[in-house]
Amino acid sequence: MTGAKLQLPVRKEITMRFETKAIHCGRGVDASTGAVSMPLHTSTTFERGANGSFPSGFEYTRDGNPTRNAFEAAMATLEGGEDGIAFASGMAAIAAVFESHPSAGRIVLPDDMYFGIRSLIEETDIGSRFDFAPVDMRDLDALRAAVTSKRTGLVWVETPSNPMIRVVDIAAICAIAHEADALAVVDNTWATPVLQLPLEIGADAVMHSATKYIGGHSDLMAGVVIVPNASPLGRPLRMVQKHKGSVAAPFDCWLALRGLQTLPVRMRAHCEGAQKVAEALASHPRVEKVLFPGLQTDPGHDLATRQMSHFGAMLSFIVEGGADAAMAVAGRLKIVVRATSLGGTHSLIEHRASVEGAKSKAPGGLLRISVGLEHPQDIVDDLMQALGETCKAGVQ
Repeated sequence: MTGAKLQLPVRKEITMRFETKAIHCGRGVDASTGAVSMPLHTSTTFERGANGSFPSGFEYTRDGNPTRNAFEAAMATLEGGEDGIAFASGMAAIAAVFESHPSAGRIVLPDDMYFGIRSLIEETDIGSRFDFAPVDMRDLDALRAAVTSKRTGLVWVETPSNPMIRVVDIAAICAIAHEADALAVVDNTWATPVLQLPLEIGADAVMHSATKYIGGHSDLMAGVVIVPNASPLGRPLRMVQKHKGSVAAPFDCWLALRGLQTLPVRMRAHCEGAQKVAEALASHPRVEKVLFPGLQTDPGHDLATRQMSHFGAMLSFIVEGGADAAMAVAGRLKIVVRATSLGGTHSLIEHRASVEGAKSKAPGGLLRISVGLEHPQDIVDDLMQALGETCKAGVQ
């Protein structure tokens, strides 16, 4: 058997809380060396036995690799799933889900979807192979109409969404998908399993761009899909991973395993900082609106309170004066870094409309922030001085 599935190196009768699982599941003390840290296995090929068998359970790293298998097992445990399938990037994982759903029917998407998915649909053959139907998933009647008006095979869910930070009802959406014999898959990148567990409330699979909070340090690229037991997506995803070759590299998986160990404590700090940043921005006269479910005025606040253990660390705000004013604010920041991505130790800011280009649906004045692990007051002070200087400059 190639690509042997790793058994969790913990006694089944031991009950572990999330923080303990993040450190121990998927790996343990190395039996051959006593190493506490998971070894990195970079080998692309593994020795056969004299009879042609594979006594280690591994044959070729595209089929299975000890480091990647450990990461997959750890993610499956943290999300409450049966198996994890790791890919070279979050986008590779998304494309694999689209290609692997067992029906050739419609794929229903949120209208506030990650822009990379729009590009995937418009600029690759994926767009011509499936019927994609964007819908505002906060409107469950509109979702039901989109799912039932044409045979639907997959409902893709993002919550909170990118970049408008919309929160949608995972359980209700999954129920609507299942009524139509469709699968529901949740992008859990922004929330992570620390904040919400979609498989527990009806999702058929969960996807992460592990590049973000899972890795946590902006130094790896990987994606992973977690499926429950007997999932119709499990084998097709594994075959796409194997035969199309979009596997996560062992070193990236090793870094992701390292990142998982601090994920719970990092997420607490990220969320606490984001709450303080959002409250400060909401009180600034040059900020028209803050999009963040941790604010009681946010339309997603009540649902997020029920569905999530905290409100996340991603927020967007709209600067008075439109795109020029927003760009001016971003240009004056001294601590918050102007860069793409999220989930790392550094606070990052983006003017989404200019990043996404002419087809962007983001408001011109919108800036998206990934709140990092700097002291929250330093982040707030940096934003306030940037907004204040914009005021002095008289930007209208």
